[in-house]
Amino acid sequence: MMNLESRIDLSQLHNAVANIRAEISKIVVGQQHTIDLLLTAIFADGHVLLEGVPGVAKTLTAKLLAKTISVNFSRIQFTPDMMPSDVIGTAVFNPKISDFEFRQGPIFSNIILIDEINRSPAKTQAALFEVMEERQITTAGNQYTMAFPFLVMATQNPIEQEGTYRLPEAQLDRFMFKVVIGYPNLSEEIAILQGHHTRATAFIQSPANLINPILTAEELRELREKVRLVIVEEKTLEYIAKIIHETRHSKFLYLGASPRASVALLNASKAFAAIKGRDFVTPEDIQELVPSVLRHRIVLTPEKEMEGGTTEEIIKQIVQKIEVPR
Repeated sequence: MMNLESRIDLSQLHNAVANIRAEISKIVVGQQHTIDLLLTAIFADGHVLLEGVPGVAKTLTAKLLAKTISVNFSRIQFTPDMMPSDVIGTAVFNPKISDFEFRQGPIFSNIILIDEINRSPAKTQAALFEVMEERQITTAGNQYTMAFPFLVMATQNPIEQEGTYRLPEAQLDRFMFKVVIGYPNLSEEIAILQGHHTRATAFIQSPANLINPILTAEELRELREKVRLVIVEEKTLEYIAKIIHETRHSKFLYLGASPRASVALLNASKAFAAIKGRDFVTPEDIQELVPSVLRHRIVLTPEKEMEGGTTEEIIKQIVQKIEVPR
């Protein structure tokens, strides 16, 4: 029988999560699941793609979360005319030394918010491949390693198609999660209006100024090391593998999930369990994270797409098909 007494001291992580939630809730109403997924990605060292219609606080939530960690923050607004050098940097001639020197682009930061990531063409998207996967940039024969931590949070609008480009599968696969943000319910909408009115009457121009930093880079490093120690039983590992394996054999999918998806689901499950106060992963953790890990990695067959099928439906069917370990 499993010993439910915690074998890893997660008190510091639990306090940090509670404090970060409290800071973000000063501004953001609801979206608890989104915030939990963003925290999971931070502690699991994974990038996040936020998708939602305009005005649902995708950018705001990402900015506020970044402010709770005492590290450098950079925001890049992607546009159709953006070049790779606008992201990673470029060599500039320095007359003082009569030679070229590399001038770093905005990607050289700790937490990077890429707004409207699907507004730039494939050549600019390709500039992110190496840095998102290997945390380094190679240019002009030189290699530059990114500082710790390095996390990309990107937003995109699923509705507007004018001036947008479909993200390459190779880049989508580098995001640990794709988080879909919907509209608030009526009570949350009322609370949003009340919050805006209160801050307006108090002449608070920038809500982000209300957010206090909770973690330093070194504290985040320590918490990530504890997350890595979270226990995953053999049968739970097999459960993850079976879910991913099934995506490659579904008759409704043209493209299944890669081994990178297996690793992402494993790492995310460990962080998610730790956030919930446990030092072991349960099948329920995996089930809750599967949609966010897989929805951007699998592609429906043309026939299924014409029938009006969705990736969410197929993911649900796959999870229901696999026997849950006990």
